[in-house]
Formats: sequence, structure tokens, C-alpha cells
Amino acid sequence: MTLTAKLIIDHLGRMKQLHESLLVLSRKKTEALKTNDMDALQLCLSQERKHVSAINSLEKKRSAAVKEWAAGKQGFADAVPKVSDIIKWSRWPDREQLEEVYNSFILVLADLKQQEVLNGELTKQSLQFINMSLDLLQPSLNNLNYGHASGSNGQNRSVFDSQA
Repeated sequence: MTLTAKLIIDHLGRMKQLHESLLVLSRKKTEALKTNDMDALQLCLSQERKHVSAINSLEKKRSAAVKEWAAGKQGFADAVPKVSDIIKWSRWPDREQLEEVYNSFILVLADLKQQEVLNGELTKQSLQFINMSLDLLQPSLNNLNYGHASGSNGQNRSVFDSQA
């Protein structure tokens, strides 16, 4: 196994682990959104930021390893190859391990994307509920008195100043 292939496999494996951890956090975030637990949601968001920072750092290392691998291959000197290109060009032990890590990483990414879409929808629904609740608590003056406001006094009335 070549050193650069081992580095790429190692980096992809570690990125997969970080994304699996992100998936667990995303599921916790879903539960926090469902139960309206803002403290748990804040904790999840804080931990997500740390994960994203670690992923970005690891992605730079993986990218450098891929460039190093490409420098030694004919036809890739100026281009940055995709993982599928590296798999195609790799020899048997490297290819098998790289395919395994890559395929499992893709599955984790798909699950994470699906979970984050759900979280986005839950957040959108929560915001819609909040806006609807605010609209119900702050009706317009026309709806408040079921008619025109009388004099200048009607414009300054609050919701709690109206007559039943």
C-alpha cells in the first residue's frame, strides 16, 4: 500500500467518523426541536461548529494528500482527481479499502443530509408557528374593535386596553 493512498484512506475514514458524529448530533438536534429544548439545541449547535471546524481542517489534509497522489500519476499533474478517479487508478489492496471507506462515507453523508432536511423543515414549521402566534396576539386595530377606531385615542391602544 502506498503512503499517499494510506493517507487518503485514513483521512476519509476520519471524515466519515466525524460525519457519523454529526449525524448523532443532528438527531439530538431533531429531538431538541421537537421538545422545544433550547438549551439542548444550543449545545448541539455549539458541538456542530466544533465538528465542522475539525472537518474543514481534515479536508485540507485530505486534499493535500490527493494532490500528492495526483502528482505521481500521469494525466493528473494539474487536475485534482475525484475519489472515483483514485479508486480506478489504485491497485488491489488500496482500491478495496478506498472503495469500502468511500461507499460507507457516502451513505453517512446521505443520512446526514436527510436528517438536516428534516431539521430545516422542523425549524421552518417552528418559525411559522411563532409568526402565527404573534399575529394572534397582536391583531390589527380594525380587527380589535370590529370597526373604525374612534378619534386619535384609538390609534394608541394596546391589545390589553380594548373593551370586551
